[in-house]
Amino acid sequence: MGSHYKGTAKEVRALSAFINLSRAMSSLETRLMPSLNSSGLTDSQFGTLEALLHLGPLCQAEIGKKILRSGGNITLVVDNLAKARLVRRRRDSRDRRFVTVFLTTKGRKLIGRVVPRQVKRIVREMGNLTPTEQETLRQLCRKLGKGGDKTSRKGDHK
Repeated sequence: MGSHYKGTAKEVRALSAFINLSRAMSSLETRLMPSLNSSGLTDSQFGTLEALLHLGPLCQAEIGKKILRSGGNITLVVDNLAKARLVRRRRDSRDRRFVTVFLTTKGRKLIGRVVPRQVKRIVREMGNLTPTEQETLRQLCRKLGKGGDKTSRKGDHK
């Protein structure tokens, strides 16, 4: 179902695509989040632990960029992960403003268990699309996420 908005064809098409994209993501999150929550993690905590697992220690600003969260939000996420002893922070001795976040052994064990289970669920959900459709979706989402100059896009006049 698209939009009931009564605008130009361009407006209706863009709004309908946005609504469908938003609904699809909300639907996926609704089906995927219970498994994360049963592990005691929020999506931001999962993203942080997963980034640290695969990329190694990162400063909080780098974590925020990787999981698309604000600095204030990342501080809260890391605070909660530190309270749960899943991560630890270390201040740079030369610049105390620079804080590096590391996985603890407990955090590494938890995310090491959670990632494979979550990947299986994601693979199952994405199985509604063919491999070609998944790749096309990935490319389209990447293009949409980057934004850029909208005036020179092909098909913009339709």
